[in-house]
Amino acid sequence: MDTFRLLFVIYMVITASECSAEPVCEDFDEDEYNVLEGEAFYFVPYVVDIPDIPDDNITWYKKNIQTENITTDENKNVHYHGGALFFLNLHTEDSGFYTARHTLPSGECYNYYLKLEVFKASPTTIEKLLYGEIEDSNESKKVPCPSPVKDTCKMLGGNLSWNKDNKPLEGRNEADLRIYNATKDVEGIYTCICTWTHNNTQYKSSGSRRVKHQESYAHEVLTIISPTNKEQFGDEGVGIKLNCSVVCGINVKDHCDAHWMINGNTFHQIEGYNQTTETVNESPSMKTISTAILTIEKVSAKDFKSEFECVGVGFFEVKSTTSTLKQRSQGWIIPLVVGAACLLLFCVFAALLVKCFVTDLTLCFRRCFPQSSCKKDARVYDAYVIYQMQSENKFTEDTLCQFVTNILPSVLEEKCGYRLFIQGRDDVPREDRVELVEDRIKQSKRLMVILAPGSGSENESTDQLLVSPKTPVIGGFDWQVGLHNSLFKKKTNVILIQLGNPGPQGYTDLPADMQHLILKSSPIRWPLGLQSSADWNSRFWKRIRYLMPARPAKKCPQPAFV
Repeated sequence: MDTFRLLFVIYMVITASECSAEPVCEDFDEDEYNVLEGEAFYFVPYVVDIPDIPDDNITWYKKNIQTENITTDENKNVHYHGGALFFLNLHTEDSGFYTARHTLPSGECYNYYLKLEVFKASPTTIEKLLYGEIEDSNESKKVPCPSPVKDTCKMLGGNLSWNKDNKPLEGRNEADLRIYNATKDVEGIYTCICTWTHNNTQYKSSGSRRVKHQESYAHEVLTIISPTNKEQFGDEGVGIKLNCSVVCGINVKDHCDAHWMINGNTFHQIEGYNQTTETVNESPSMKTISTAILTIEKVSAKDFKSEFECVGVGFFEVKSTTSTLKQRSQGWIIPLVVGAACLLLFCVFAALLVKCFVTDLTLCFRRCFPQSSCKKDARVYDAYVIYQMQSENKFTEDTLCQFVTNILPSVLEEKCGYRLFIQGRDDVPREDRVELVEDRIKQSKRLMVILAPGSGSENESTDQLLVSPKTPVIGGFDWQVGLHNSLFKKKTNVILIQLGNPGPQGYTDLPADMQHLILKSSPIRWPLGLQSSADWNSRFWKRIRYLMPARPAKKCPQPAFV
């Protein structure tokens, strides 16, 4: 009897302890979300279909060092209502672990768990916020809005919109974004944005996915495109490169390979050989070509007895072709040397020909391709003529006068169309000599200096001629103004003409500045007594025309003279 009572007491104690212990709740898997600071987040546990649980039946907590109760006050930044947890304005401090205990009227209970991490907006955190990646070669793609964003809009009656790389996509408000005729241009980060209202305040929740487009691919029958010949030529002691290239298909870079084998062995097993490989997609055809280049630093006698096998490995098959090296004939050296010598002689001959006939070629091009330089240079004279009349030799004066007043104008003005200013012929009556010289030289494109026969042997002092600007004297006022425009202002080019011989002393008696110009450019000599020298197409006049302006001033519109 005592034994029975003892057992009864033990049973009653155990039963009482079980009734007074806290019931054991079912745990569900933890949800994890990464969200962006400043946005809103609406969370409902995945096992809760409709969040209409009475607030008395569920309690939310935040687990930190100390457990914090979440309020149901809708004015708080973080609160819950029914089975939904609201984060109205996310801060990094909201990161942490959240748990809820849901108790049913029957006494059953469940535990829900949430791990939330809030990130500040920056380029380094964007990858952590992505809801997966869409990568395929389909021309038609579907980009679904992430479930938390889509469900938020569905439950709270929000509005959906889409961005691509932070740029809005106008008119796209569907939950599943469709992309047609996809190319590489569609790649980027697509963001689904839900704008919803809570207590008359507008909030935003977003989720992003990355889209990548793969080019379509197709395996084809493997084709060896190099080498094309069974024999390749080389020289003993000289390096050579052998090329092995195969085509495997379209955009199949991972299933295409080319390599060399020597006498049935790979190049790794033989010293003195080096191989480099590369596989590329050719543009724009996107054909996948694999290339192996075998480098032999110095071809030896054994290489002419070896077999070099180009092997291509594709997705479906393996192909190979064999080549051998053959000693190149040395007969090509003589034709190469002869050809190089002929080319050198031709270049030398062409250079001499151009040098000898540069004047004729230039004058020919001027006729065939007339230049229009009027806008660049509006000067009205082609040349200002300077000459020296003082001489004790009557023959010299007659020769100079005949050339300046008769031959020079008849050829350059009448036959060639140039406009010359000749002192004494073109003077304006009663005009100031100094102003006339300065103005006419400024209006002239060239300064033509006529050196009389034996001008370098004159005994008279040029210093006596510098004092008067009234006579056209070399070293006089005309020359000083012309020299200033030529050497210092660099506006006027000088043409030197020597009538006959300069004399036994050459040009040593001429002014220093004149000697300087003669050293830079030798005078063009007009032989006395040669009748053909008056012919405008003679060698002498061709050289003069070569130095004259390409387009005579008469052919340019001239401003009116006052």
